[in-house]
Amino acid sequence: MSDTVIRVENLSKKYIIGHQQQERYTALRDVVANGAKGLFQSLRGGKSAGADPTQEEFWALKDVSFEIKQGDRVGIIGRNGAGKSTLLKILSRITEPTEGRIKINGRVASLLEVGTGFHPELTGRENIFLNGAILGMDRSDIKRKFDEIVAFAEVEKFLDTPVKRYSSGMYVRLAFAVAAHLEPEILIVDEVLAVGDAQFQKKCLGKMDDVSKEGRTVLFVSHNLASLAKLCSKAILLVNGEQVMDGECDRVISEYINTGREANGEVVWNDRSSAPGNEKVRLHAVRVISSDVVTTDIEISEDIYIQIEFWNFEPDLHIWSSIHVLDKMGGCVLASLNSHSANLIVDRWFGKPYSTGLYRTVCKLPKNFLNEGTYSINAFVLSGALNLSAPLSIEVRVDEVISFTVNDTGEMRKEYTGGWIGVVRPKLAWQTDLLAPLHTSDLVETI
Repeated sequence: MSDTVIRVENLSKKYIIGHQQQERYTALRDVVANGAKGLFQSLRGGKSAGADPTQEEFWALKDVSFEIKQGDRVGIIGRNGAGKSTLLKILSRITEPTEGRIKINGRVASLLEVGTGFHPELTGRENIFLNGAILGMDRSDIKRKFDEIVAFAEVEKFLDTPVKRYSSGMYVRLAFAVAAHLEPEILIVDEVLAVGDAQFQKKCLGKMDDVSKEGRTVLFVSHNLASLAKLCSKAILLVNGEQVMDGECDRVISEYINTGREANGEVVWNDRSSAPGNEKVRLHAVRVISSDVVTTDIEISEDIYIQIEFWNFEPDLHIWSSIHVLDKMGGCVLASLNSHSANLIVDRWFGKPYSTGLYRTVCKLPKNFLNEGTYSINAFVLSGALNLSAPLSIEVRVDEVISFTVNDTGEMRKEYTGGWIGVVRPKLAWQTDLLAPLHTSDLVETI
């Protein structure tokens, strides 16, 4: 007997997208005339009478094929609009494919978005039994798992409350607990876990790991690449609805990170009218500099300078600059705002209103701080008074605008030839002192 639980062959899904025409007054004579014109064209064999110039075909998936074995933990990777959710909806039998076929062996439990799977008027207790029945389980089997589900979801106090009154976090906790504990052969989970808090997400990842160890199959979609890498052994990469790669999870994640991303140490916007921003502030440039030059390759022993240049158009505006440094998995290594700069004395604009003009602000990342690897920068310009009564307003934000790679060319390799774990690798101060010498007699007694 084959251990393949999901087989997808040449799967495609087409949607029809409507484009709104410019609105205008339409008289009855226009309707009659357009109808007659369409009929005349169809009789002549021309454009179909039913064709609508305001509609367009959109292929959310195109010719996707793969196989998933029993017990596989498979991540579905892709940027927004790549077709990930569409694929999971087809596998969950929520929507039908336009072309191709799928074959699934086993019960499927899906957690795709908040609000699906439960009846809002029923209580948490009633929905647990309803979902178990949908999965084909006996009432006795559901009762056997009931206490475990409730304990995992942490909703004991609200068990007899209609789920329409649940918060989104409570809803997802119960929905995941039901999907994971009612013993489906295949568990499908979309980005919905992002609704929960960090502790609950960690618990869910642990449960999915347990499910796979029991021989059941897990399909998981998440933009958190670290979670995917930790949970999944295999992955499928989708780009614009097409399957670009499938295989070992680490290799697919690396391909995803590099797809469409070229190392770029500088971005400049010379046209103020189209530069990112608004009527108050617009960006002019973001760049990474090391050894006095714009670069994308930086030695670990060199300082790194992130420059943000911007135009200020509003007199007396209080402005702040910020960066996020992201690792190759998209995780935030650090965030910095120039309100807590280490050199406030030399920053003559700190806490002062800015006059109109072009400004440059620079953040220094010290040498021997970031570990080897590839990093990208989110750049921000904010405005507002620096106090606890109101948050700063983001005037401009550009994500992953520049990227660079930190390389160890040998300085620390003299001490250790392998790779170092972690995202930072500072040279820290160490000191060792002899507290008390051991004499020969002490050594003998020890032995």
